[in-house]
Amino acid sequence: MTRFSPRTAPLRRAGGLAATALLLAAGPLTVAAAAPARAADPVFTLGGPAETALHPYAEGGGAPKRSTAGITVTNPADEGYEGEFTLTFDLTGVAGVADVAFDPGPGVECETKGTRSAVCTGDTLAPGLSTVTGLLLGAAKGSEQGASGTIRVTGEARSATSTPLAAPFTPFTTRVTVGGPDLVMRKLPFDHEPTPGQKQQAPITFANRGSRDADGVVLTLRYSRGLDIPQRYSNCAYTTDETWTTARCSVDGAFEAGATYTLAAPLTLEATTRAYRDLFVYGIQEAGAVPREASAARSERGSGTVLRAVPLTKAVAARGVDLEPGDNEQEAEFRTANTADFMAYGDEASGAAGATVTARLGFHNDGPAWIGRIRSGGSVAAVDFTVPQGATVTSAPKGCRGVTAEGAYREDRKAPAPRYLCPAPTAVRDGGGLDLSFGLRIDKALIGAAGRVTVRGPGLQEAGLPFDPRPGNNTARVVLNGQSGGGPSPSPAPPAKGGPGAGSGRTPSAAPGTSGTGAPGTTGRGGSLASTGSPAAMTASVTAIAALTTGLALFAAARRRRKA
Repeated sequence: MTRFSPRTAPLRRAGGLAATALLLAAGPLTVAAAAPARAADPVFTLGGPAETALHPYAEGGGAPKRSTAGITVTNPADEGYEGEFTLTFDLTGVAGVADVAFDPGPGVECETKGTRSAVCTGDTLAPGLSTVTGLLLGAAKGSEQGASGTIRVTGEARSATSTPLAAPFTPFTTRVTVGGPDLVMRKLPFDHEPTPGQKQQAPITFANRGSRDADGVVLTLRYSRGLDIPQRYSNCAYTTDETWTTARCSVDGAFEAGATYTLAAPLTLEATTRAYRDLFVYGIQEAGAVPREASAARSERGSGTVLRAVPLTKAVAARGVDLEPGDNEQEAEFRTANTADFMAYGDEASGAAGATVTARLGFHNDGPAWIGRIRSGGSVAAVDFTVPQGATVTSAPKGCRGVTAEGAYREDRKAPAPRYLCPAPTAVRDGGGLDLSFGLRIDKALIGAAGRVTVRGPGLQEAGLPFDPRPGNNTARVVLNGQSGGGPSPSPAPPAKGGPGAGSGRTPSAAPGTSGTGAPGTTGRGGSLASTGSPAAMTASVTAIAALTTGLALFAAARRRRKA
């Protein structure tokens, strides 16, 4: 019996208190409706790779080369599961094919029981997808090329009362095969600091260092918005979203073990006029090993010639077999000398004390470059909004964080704040931006009360935008009761390219009671907003209008009688 201990201490995740607070805030009806869902047992889903290729057994007695297969569990709940669980591995299907060892994750312990089975135990499952253990797989002594078998994984969980949950895990089976192709992509020597409009050749080259031939390959090309490959091949399917263009090219033929291949004609990679910080990812896999994605249904076929790969070197006896999927792909990062003009915009509103208005504010990217932090995933900028004097925020967009007037952290996140920081998406395309909608209650009707809107760096300590050549238009205002009192006007919004909010990647949810494009009766971005007051005020307004209309009619009739 072999025991495998975890490498680190268990990582427990809290969530119960937050969930309870949300249920209490939602009121008694929400709590009653949620009770049956809480009482139901969670169903965890086991997963991992459908198939794993093994390095052939080293007959010379060298150190065995192992492949790794991660066994995962998906917890569909919004909070972590606290309770004992057990995973059982049936290894009888790989007897004589593979030797199995374990690399447990945090808080998990695994032990083998001979060569037939193994058990892993733990006491917590984080929400979402997590890896429970890695399988370290090596070809068994005496195994032959092409030999295969399966490993079946089942699970059981116990609640806090130590009662087994009903069918909490969906079982999972993975196949293990000795030998296979190993497609390795060669790294290309690009100029990583191009200028807008610069074109470079990309002679994609790959080798098969495996122990058998590959029956057809799929070449995958992914390039971010600032890059382009003008060629559109007829055997490639193209999919484009806000950030990426992906081309999957199916190339027929037998790609022999030990041989190296290159494209019959190199690709052309162009840094467009909107390039700034971009990535080009290029990878190779055997046909049939590439999972079909949902986006494939929306892809378009190219109308050009057929992309082909030709031998660069002939096949030789397979040596130094590695079968490592990590070398199937390469990527190149580009830093293009370019700029993007982020222009802030504000709004204006009028209303009496006690009225609630909707203010729209944000920024627009006037280009020419798109801006994205696609590697780090962080925000590219933030909107810093200081609330006008005499007003209180009644609703703020999702994701905006209230801070003190000086920009410091506030413990109370629910009470209205004097200032808000709203992060922009990871990527903002040229012509896109960030559109925000705030609900403001006018507590004191001050003439020309102005709030400040600034588009800035994502953190309070990084205020600048290094790519923006015109910092003078990074600031705008939200003005309350400015027109009647001769107060300052807000900076108007620039015309959006491609529609409101186009290319922002994601738009924050509108404030409750408003739409994503402004409240009914408003003029939109930069316009005068209608206020909503009490029913008595609305009735008085209607009565005044009716009286005025009647008076004008009587005056006109009397004038006609005098003329007669």
